[in-house]
Amino acid sequence: MPRFVFRGRQASGESVRGELTAADRERVVEQLISQGIAPVEITAVATRATFSLGGGWPNDDDRIQFCRQMYTLLDAGIPVTRAIQNLHEASGNARLKEALEAVAADLEAGKEIATAMGSHPKVFPKLFTNIIRVGEMSGRLPEAIKQLYEFLEVDKNTRQQIKSALRYPSIVLGATFIVLYLLNAYVIPAFDKMFKQFGADLPWQTKLLVTTSNFTIHHGPLLIAGMVAAFIAFRKYIETPNGRLWWDRKKLRIPIIGKIVEQATLARFARTFAMCLRSGMPVDQSLNIVGGSIDNAMIESGIQEMQRRIDRGESILQSARSSGMFTRLVLQMLAVGDETGRTDEMMQSVATYYEREVAYNVKNLSTAIEPILMAMMGGIVLILALGIFMPMWGMGKAAGMKGG
Repeated sequence: MPRFVFRGRQASGESVRGELTAADRERVVEQLISQGIAPVEITAVATRATFSLGGGWPNDDDRIQFCRQMYTLLDAGIPVTRAIQNLHEASGNARLKEALEAVAADLEAGKEIATAMGSHPKVFPKLFTNIIRVGEMSGRLPEAIKQLYEFLEVDKNTRQQIKSALRYPSIVLGATFIVLYLLNAYVIPAFDKMFKQFGADLPWQTKLLVTTSNFTIHHGPLLIAGMVAAFIAFRKYIETPNGRLWWDRKKLRIPIIGKIVEQATLARFARTFAMCLRSGMPVDQSLNIVGGSIDNAMIESGIQEMQRRIDRGESILQSARSSGMFTRLVLQMLAVGDETGRTDEMMQSVATYYEREVAYNVKNLSTAIEPILMAMMGGIVLILALGIFMPMWGMGKAAGMKGG
C-alpha cells in the first residue's frame, strides 16, 4: 500500500508533519481530517508495500515498518488508540491486522497498550512489549518505539549480512555435491567399462573412484534418503533444549564463522541491554528481557546465571565475570559503567564496536573461505584427473610399446 508524507495544521494552528499509509491521496485527506488536522501538503513516497502481504506471522520488515509509522504518528500528537486504528487499516499482513484490531479494542476497553500487545506474543515478542511497557510507564512511549525500530533494523541488517556471506559457499558446496554425484553415476562407470575391456592395471586413485562410483550406483537412493533423514533428525534434535544448547555451543567454535556468530550475539546482547537500561528498566528485569532475545542458548544460560548472582547481591561486573560468557571488552566496559553509572552508554559502545567488527568480518568472509573451497575442489579435481588419466596414459604407453 502506498505511503504518503504529509504536512498539516491542527485546530490550534500548530504545524504537524508525519507519514501515513493509505490506498490513495483522498484516503490520506480523510484520515487527517478525522484526526482534526487540516492537510497543507501531501507527497507520495515511492516504496514497496507497507507490510508484507499474506497470512503468515509478521516478519522483521513488518515490525520495523509498524514501529516506524507508530513513532511518526505518536510524535505528531496522534492518540495511541487512533494510531493503532490507522495502522490496522494500512496493514497488509492478515495476522498483524487481526492483532492490531484486537489491540485497538482492548485500548478502547481501558487496557494498557503493553498489556494489549502482550496477548499476541507471536506478533509482538516479549522484548517488544516490555520496552513499550517501560516507555508507557515513563511517559516516553514515542522514544521507546523509536529505539525499538532502530534496534530491529540493526539486528535485521546484521543477520542479513551473515546470510549473504554464507550464500556463496553454500552454492559452491551444493554444486560440488551435484557434480560429484553425476560423475559417480554416469562418467566414471563409462571409464571403468573401458578399463576392463583393455585389462589395464588400475592405480589406487582409479580403484577409489570405481569403488565410490559402484557404491553411488547401487546405494545412491539409500544414501540420499539417509542424508535427508539425518538432516531432519538433526533439526529435530536442535529444537530440544539439550540439542539447542549443544548446537549453540558448537556454532561458536566453528572456524571463521564461529567468531562472527559470537560477535553478532554479543552485539545483540549489548544493544538490547543498553536499550532496556536507557528506558529506565531495572538491571534484573533488563537481563530477563535480554536473555529472551538472545538467539544462543549457551549465552542465554550465562545471562540467567548473571541474574541469579545479582539477586544474591553481586554487581553486574562480578556476575558477568563469573558467567564466563563474555569477552574482555564487554567486561572492561561493564567495569567502567559500574564505576560511572553509565552502563547503558558503555553497552551501546560495545554494540557499535561489535556491529562494525561483524560488518568487516562478514565482508571478508568470502575471501577467507575461498582458499578452503579452492583447496577442497582442487583435491577433488586432482583425484579425478589422476584416477581417470593415469590408466589411460598407461594403456597408451603399452599400446605404443606393442606397436614398436
